[in-house]
Amino acid sequence: MAKSQTAALVRPTQRGNRAEIRGSVDLNALLFRLLDEMARAGFTDKEQFGVRLALEEAIVNGIKHGNRDDPNKFVEVVYRVTSSEIIAEIEDQGPGFNPQALPNPLSPENIERPGGRGVFLMRHYMSTVEYNERGNRVTLSKVKG
Repeated sequence: MAKSQTAALVRPTQRGNRAEIRGSVDLNALLFRLLDEMARAGFTDKEQFGVRLALEEAIVNGIKHGNRDDPNKFVEVVYRVTSSEIIAEIEDQGPGFNPQALPNPLSPENIERPGGRGVFLMRHYMSTVEYNERGNRVTLSKVKG
């Protein structure tokens, strides 16, 4: 089995289900499983859409900006789906960043500038978005309903 296919496997841990994401194959496999768990827990299609978008943004940011597309690095995702919420921690192996320093993507001077929209979307669709002090791990939660 190829390295990227192996890395997409989700393994249970004490903290929740854990996966190492190295690229799009891994990302899609993880999201497929997570959305299936959300559907079985009774999350609406709208809630699943928002969580998928937020997690995809967080993971892609980790791969692209945190790990700088280094194929030797991965983004760790640990998540739990319960009957009332989903909590996911996404951590890259990069130096981190200051999320408060991101410009507002809705400001007129930023409307056509790339960047900053992923964090904006995460904040819009999730119940909470919290970064660690270093800025290389984000914890996302979505409360059902």
